[in-house]
Amino acid sequence: MKIKEIAFTGYPVSDIKKSRDFYESVLGLSGGEFDHEVEGMPGKHWIEYEIGNATFAISNTWEPSGQSGPSVAFEVDDFDSFVTHLKNSGVNFITDRIDSPVCCFALITDPDGNSITIHKRNNNSGH
Repeated sequence: MKIKEIAFTGYPVSDIKKSRDFYESVLGLSGGEFDHEVEGMPGKHWIEYEIGNATFAISNTWEPSGQSGPSVAFEVDDFDSFVTHLKNSGVNFITDRIDSPVCCFALITDPDGNSITIHKRNNNSGH
C-alpha cells in the first residue's frame, strides 16, 4: 500500500467571485471543466484548475483561517516578469525574491491570506 499521487490541493476561500478573479485574472489560471455549485449546499462552490499533472481547487465550502494551513508552490516560466506583474496588480507579498541553490521563490497571499509560493527551478536543478 502506498500513496501514488496528489489528487488535488484545495484552498478555502470566503468570496468565490473575488478569489476566482484573483486566481484567473491575476495569476492567469484557466478554469477547468469542474466548476460548479456544490449539490445540497446553495451558494457553495468548488472550482478546479488543471496545472501540469496536478489539480488546484478553490472552494467556499469551508472557512479560511488566514493563519496557517496549506501552501502551494506554482512553478513559473519567467520569475521576474511574473513577480513584476503581481506587484503591479497589488498582490500582498510576504517575502520578496529568495534565492536558494536549486531555485528562487517569493511568498504571496491570496485575498483570504492563504499562502502561495511563486517558484522557479534553476535550469540545472531536478527539484
